[in-house]
Amino acid sequence: MARVYLSLGSNMQPQRYLSAALTELRARFGDIAASPAYLSKAVGFDGADFINLAVGLDTELSPEALNEWLHALEDRHGRRRDVPRFHDRTLDIDIVFYDDRVIDGPGHLQIPRDEIRHAFVLRPMADIAPDFFHPVSGVRMADLWAAFPKALEPLHAVSLDQPSI
Repeated sequence: MARVYLSLGSNMQPQRYLSAALTELRARFGDIAASPAYLSKAVGFDGADFINLAVGLDTELSPEALNEWLHALEDRHGRRRDVPRFHDRTLDIDIVFYDDRVIDGPGHLQIPRDEIRHAFVLRPMADIAPDFFHPVSGVRMADLWAAFPKALEPLHAVSLDQPSI
């Protein structure tokens, strides 16, 4: 079994789609660790604010098979792949870490994800896996978050039970 950390985000009915994704992840993988959810500005394009969170889970799936399963999950919830890469999303799920593996593969399978340099990925990761070491830098998530210039990318904790933004 591999320990995997995912980043989940949505800026289109985020409470609906993130809650549905968590339900499906629990149904497929059993017990998962889910971080608090955070509201942040869109990065890379002009769009509605995103709600993001991180999930930790154990899986027997290979990184490639897990990535395919996650793409199918996104697709079941209205993810459009016929629009620019940086665009509004019903659901965006990325494998941030897969044990301590470093992978640059097909289908945008990049592990660890470069987005770990952004608050919307790093903060939730530090919440659920503060003692996890980045496989390239060797720095703990808690230490990366402590050193992050938080004023540059403000986050606001939100509940997935609140009305949609």
